[in-house]
Amino acid sequence: MADSTALSQTAGELAGNARALAQHLDNLAQQIATLPPPAAHGATPFVFELTVFVLAVFVGYYVVWRVTPALHSPLMSVTNAVSSVIIVGALIAAGPHGVSFAKIMGFVAVTLAAVNIFGGFIVTQRMLQMFQRKK
Repeated sequence: MADSTALSQTAGELAGNARALAQHLDNLAQQIATLPPPAAHGATPFVFELTVFVLAVFVGYYVVWRVTPALHSPLMSVTNAVSSVIIVGALIAAGPHGVSFAKIMGFVAVTLAAVNIFGGFIVTQRMLQMFQRKK
């Protein structure tokens, strides 16, 4: 019973943290909306996109780092679902006739996402076996 109470308290704390993060992101989005366009102050689109990517990496790292061990299996399943969406986009990029940079990158994305999906399923299966009782 104590485990379920602790788990519910942890879930409540995480929900509160998520609510606070959503509020901070909303405030940040409102502040960004008031800024002039990037070209007006000399920033290139590449620098802006690189900044968004780096921020996404940090947010993703800290979100995954704080996941409790009981939620790792569902997290792996969601990661596999995201990889399947990546495969759809990569197939669209690899679809045009002829050889181009987009087609090569689409092929690379399909290959890496396929490895990620199958590897994720293997890891998820092994993690689920850890929670099964020994026979």
